[in-house]
Amino acid sequence: MNAAFDARLKAELDALRAAGTYKTLKHLTGPMAAEVHMQEAGDVVVLSSNNYLGLADDPEVIQAGIDGLRTYGAGTASVRFICGTLQIHRELEERIASFFGFGAALSYVSCWSANEGLIPTIATAGNTIISDELNHASIIDGCRLAAAKRTRYKHGDMDDLERKLREADGTAFIITDGVFSMEGSLANLPDIVGLAQRYGAVTIVDDSHGTGVMGKTGRGTIEHFGLEGKIDILTGTLGKALGGAAGGFVAGSPALIDTLIQRSRTQLFSNALPATVAASSLAAINRLAACPELLDRQHANIAYFRAGLARLGFRPLDGPSAIIPIIVGDTAFAIAMSDRLLKRGVFVTGFGFPVVPEGTARIRVQMSSALTRAELDRALAAFEAVGTELGVIGNQPVGSADFKGSELR
Repeated sequence: MNAAFDARLKAELDALRAAGTYKTLKHLTGPMAAEVHMQEAGDVVVLSSNNYLGLADDPEVIQAGIDGLRTYGAGTASVRFICGTLQIHRELEERIASFFGFGAALSYVSCWSANEGLIPTIATAGNTIISDELNHASIIDGCRLAAAKRTRYKHGDMDDLERKLREADGTAFIITDGVFSMEGSLANLPDIVGLAQRYGAVTIVDDSHGTGVMGKTGRGTIEHFGLEGKIDILTGTLGKALGGAAGGFVAGSPALIDTLIQRSRTQLFSNALPATVAASSLAAINRLAACPELLDRQHANIAYFRAGLARLGFRPLDGPSAIIPIIVGDTAFAIAMSDRLLKRGVFVTGFGFPVVPEGTARIRVQMSSALTRAELDRALAAFEAVGTELGVIGNQPVGSADFKGSELR
């Protein structure tokens, strides 16, 4: 090991510790659930997982993964176009396409891999990418890999988006999150679709935090706005509401999916999704389709917890999603607040720079249908105690419209 290089890394880590922004991994001794046992804190209520529907430890989802492992083994030990594709991959992709209302779909090992495989493949030289400035890091990195001209529009600003569309070269690709993961807000998909139709642009929505949360049947932000058939390309994850393991996908026209099979580098040069994950994800989609009460419970929990926070004097950012952010300002303060909540039996993460812009650090609550009222009440009691200790209760939040994330992108 290069001693000077290693010393530099250690000095940078020491600086993070001194600033109070050093991140520590927490160790769970069992499956992700509404409550988990953590080596560092004992039994805690989980408010920091994307396990929106509580399917990560669902018996049917687990059994499907076990059956997939027994049927197909650990994996194919190569990429799909070389060694063949498993039947379970085809079944999963056909189900994704039909569930979300697209002509075809292709699975990837993660949604990060899906976005990085999609965007550079289609956004080629002579064309233009127009991306919301608060899009997820996987979209940002996918855009950076593309040969197309790249530009950002101000978060949710349709006038700025239209200005960028007027200036676009070739085909314009409008890319947005469906639900913005740090704000819990929704993209203005109706106006985006209207502008795309006016200017002949292609629409791409990453709905990783909308799937299983938004829409009457949990099909996401597109369904929420009644825009089925109006969005060109959907990307999403299988690692949040849909089983919580791993995996991502792109859904679109058959021609698009065939193009990705031919040219998408993260598809061509990566092993396929493990069969056990494909099987459990397929089971999770089927559970969502068959059990609307999962969605009803989640929406009830969101409303209950938001009302409880408001009653205590907290003012989280507004939004209809399962993400409830409480702005506290300073990164070190957010981490310290999450540590105090953990000591009181609530596992919720504090986020700061560079995940969000400087001065907008937050505690981000993520709501699951698996949480009981008793668990929510325990969490609210912890929030009341810690909020009082730290003087947070009653502070007015910084709205997501009051800051820009462009410096992070």
